[in-house]
Amino acid sequence: MKTLDSIPTGKISRASKLVKTGVKVGGNYLKYYGEKFVNSETTKDKLNENNAEAIYSSLKDLKGSALKVAQMLSMEKNIMPKAYVEKFSLAQFQVPPLSAPLVRKTFNKYFGKYPEDLYDSFEANSVAAASIGQVHKAEKNEKKLAVKIQYPGVAESISSDLALVKPVAMKMFNIKGKDSDKYFKEVEQKLLEETDYTLEVKQSKEITEACKHIPNLKFPKYYPELSNNRIITMDWMQGEHLSEFTTKNANKVKANKIGQALWDFYMFQMHELKRVHADPHPGNFLVDNDSNLVAIDFGCIKEVPEEFYVPYFELAKPENINNPEVFLQKLYELEILKQEDTPEEIKFFSELFHEMLSLFTKPFHGEEFDFSDAIFFGQIADLSDKYSKDTEIRKMNGNRGSKHFLYINRTFFGLYNLLNDLGAKVKVNNYKTIEF
Repeated sequence: MKTLDSIPTGKISRASKLVKTGVKVGGNYLKYYGEKFVNSETTKDKLNENNAEAIYSSLKDLKGSALKVAQMLSMEKNIMPKAYVEKFSLAQFQVPPLSAPLVRKTFNKYFGKYPEDLYDSFEANSVAAASIGQVHKAEKNEKKLAVKIQYPGVAESISSDLALVKPVAMKMFNIKGKDSDKYFKEVEQKLLEETDYTLEVKQSKEITEACKHIPNLKFPKYYPELSNNRIITMDWMQGEHLSEFTTKNANKVKANKIGQALWDFYMFQMHELKRVHADPHPGNFLVDNDSNLVAIDFGCIKEVPEEFYVPYFELAKPENINNPEVFLQKLYELEILKQEDTPEEIKFFSELFHEMLSLFTKPFHGEEFDFSDAIFFGQIADLSDKYSKDTEIRKMNGNRGSKHFLYINRTFFGLYNLLNDLGAKVKVNNYKTIEF
């Protein structure tokens, strides 16, 4: 893969790159409408493919939060057109890395030393490159290590990057009104945290220590003395990415074993720690030769405040969903309904969320749930399609719910998709029975 000798870091240079992409996307639309005029049966499939390619091509060179947003959107399989999901999912694995000279220069900038001053050996070519940093193999005292180096300028460009993607995101998710900033502030804050590698090492040690009792789950050891706010050194963990494993695994026993470890990991964090690994995409997990799950990235940890946690999980219970009085009360507590809402808005959003929650919370309604259930995921796709075409919803203010929904819902949708890819059947309350 082609390597990068530089990354645009200034506001003007990054904005210029995106403006050029916008011009290309505009040209794609003109071409589409021209073809549509000649042939009325022309679909948007080719347009979506061309636009996804143009946008991803720009973002992969910019890296940073712009590419991170694409990575997040790639998990929204029931919202984004297929072409965007497929192209943006490359942000998890297939991103051009920094060239060897730039790596050495960047390392010295962040650490004040070159890699050979700290490690017995260091591979100049990266083994993985993603949105915020890339990973290199190293050795020290006969121990194999993974060294994650943050791309230059990423932390400094977060606010300006988000300002550039904000209009697109607001249109895509029908966000309106003066309080929309709370959602973007939440994303900005989490992205800033993800660029603080000192915080990531601290979170990694805390979460891995708290979850070490969970069966079939492994973590790397972290080395603070070889890490700082832009570089992390940890154990090199053997295994293949979860997505690679799922494409070829046909063993249901293995799938259930890994899926149970994944489910227990998330349920223990959510219900016991009240803080959760909020970036459940396959690039953050490995599967080793013994079918153990390996969690390797803790940059995005979401705290779950009690005032959100309680009503959120009370609405996972069918008896509360189907009790009109309780249901309405919880919708207000979660800021889905507002005191200034009109009777029309109250009726519309109450019915919408009743339909959504009745479906999305099904995995919590019994002792076991089979995530290979095609009917369940088909219903989710149908519901998403239904509301994406609903003209009524476009007339209303779409920014509904507490800011905490952003990362908590992202966590559950990501978890559901990983378990669906695995085809795993899990015991829902198993995490409660695990001995420390």
